[in-house]
Amino acid sequence: MIKRAQLIRNGVNGMITSRMSHRGARAFTLIELIAVMVVLAVLAGIAVPKYFDYAARARSASLQGSLGGIRTGVANFFADSSFNGSAAYPTFAELTTTGTVMQEALPANPYNGLNTVQSVNKAAADARTTSNLTQFGWNYYVDNSLTPPEALFYANSTDATTVADGSGGFIDSNDL
Repeated sequence: MIKRAQLIRNGVNGMITSRMSHRGARAFTLIELIAVMVVLAVLAGIAVPKYFDYAARARSASLQGSLGGIRTGVANFFADSSFNGSAAYPTFAELTTTGTVMQEALPANPYNGLNTVQSVNKAAADARTTSNLTQFGWNYYVDNSLTPPEALFYANSTDATTVADGSGGFIDSNDL
């Protein structure tokens, strides 16, 4: 009987020893953890610049969409006034009055977050000059006394966009 009890004890001890060594084999080594961290760092190094590129492209697309919508409203106003016999672009007051040219308030310039408009002269409009960058989001030039009348609406910001200029560079937001 003693031998049998010793065998049972040895068997139990053997199982305890093998379970303990089996648990240790399931853990990750420090080298494996470092390798995983290196792989994650490389992936993050690739993903983060892509994220910022998407944000910049979204801002450029938003600016193009806003300019397109406002310029379309100005062109529709001109077409309606031409049809009625007196071709004219909206005055500054008409442009900035909700419901006259645009049915809703002007959208904010995505580069400075402002939806206010300042009136500029012809020289500033031709050069696409910006001023009062912390007060106005947009610039508007209109002269209905000319034949034909002239109007120009552009962003009051000089930030670079992601819109290519054709020579390897990018167009500034006030030149769109």
